[in-house]
Amino acid sequence: QVQLVESGGGSVQAGGSLRLSCTASRYESNRYCMAWFRQAPGKEREGVAYSKRYGGTKYADSLKGRFIISRDNGKNTLYLQIYSLKPEDTAVYYCAAMRPVESCVPLSTPSRYINWGQGTQVTVSS
Repeated sequence: QVQLVESGGGSVQAGGSLRLSCTASRYESNRYCMAWFRQAPGKEREGVAYSKRYGGTKYADSLKGRFIISRDNGKNTLYLQIYSLKPEDTAVYYCAAMRPVESCVPLSTPSRYINWGQGTQVTVSS
């Protein structure tokens, strides 16, 4: 299975920005639909956005506008740029991938994403 390692999290003040990275290893990232999820304390895991294998993205309706997902298949890396961070963005952010060559599915079905990273913590203070 592909291995995913996230990085780039940290503690920031409200209004700041962060870029999270997810590097895939063992297999090339262009084989996979990849996505970002997040889980805040005491809340269920929430889909943020997905990136299709060779282009095309979709965002959770509630999160459009401040999040940008992108990928560089040459570097086997998925990114999540977050602007204008808010305290409610505080969560562990996870990178996930579906089975090879499967088409992306709605973010409301995280069980279809079978490969997960360990997560990176984002903490936003007011």
